[in-house]
Amino acid sequence: MSQFKIYHNPRCSKSRQTLALLEENAVDLEVIEYLKTPPTVKELKQVIALLKIEPLQLMRKNEDEYKQAGLDDKSLTKDQQIALMVAYPKVIERPIVIGQGKAAIGRPPESVLEII
Repeated sequence: MSQFKIYHNPRCSKSRQTLALLEENAVDLEVIEYLKTPPTVKELKQVIALLKIEPLQLMRKNEDEYKQAGLDDKSLTKDQQIALMVAYPKVIERPIVIGQGKAAIGRPPESVLEII
């Protein structure tokens, strides 16, 4: 079993840079293309807890799906926000690296070095 996971979007330059950085550092890594295999509600809740952020902070607010999914609705609960991120994974910030009980967003890519 891999020690680390990266929620990766190969079309994203930051995600590609983060993946390359992890590979350069010989990290035992499971690559999850989250647009093809979205995280479950449980997994996303775990990621948010590890990052110590609110669900809204994990969203890409400039994606068309953000408004289409109604994620700009201020009355949504955290559980509703998470469920919509699972349904519309394109709005999830990327890349996310988790492992050893920690998580980091690869923006900038070097920020993931703090958890390996």
